Amino acid sequence: MIKSVLCAVELSDKATDKMVLEQAARMADLDGAQLDVVNVLPDFGESWVSGFFESHHHEKAVEETTATLKSICAEILGQERNAKIRHVVATGTAYQEILKVAEAADSDLIVVGAHKPDLKDYLLGPNAARVIRHSECSVFVVRGPKA
Repeated sequence: MIKSVLCAVELSDKATDKMVLEQAARMADLDGAQLDVVNVLPDFGESWVSGFFESHHHEKAVEETTATLKSICAEILGQERNAKIRHVVATGTAYQEILKVAEAADSDLIVVGAHKPDLKDYLLGPNAARVIRHSECSVFVVRGPKA
């Protein structure tokens, strides 16, 4: 029985995010599981680009991303369903943060989206592949819309 589903969205591709959120919600609803939705921001604070941002940039980015995440979840799944979701905005490397959130939430299932891979994905490995490879729970991959 699944008790907790973690849904990872990018917020950059609304069509794929819609498909991923809807699938994650359906799977959570099958067992009455908790649905958590995560988005990961890049960590500019520890890189050479940090000097280009004001000190409060990260806090503002987290605040704005959290608002966007809640808004998109409400738009796609409805206000009532959205009220029961735990919205998480993490900072760092996407696949590592998704795995950390899954562990902290004791997730039984991670639902991620995957776009059509291009050459760099074959060489470096996309986030979805890394989540699958390193996850301690099951991972369900939702393919984005066909081009």
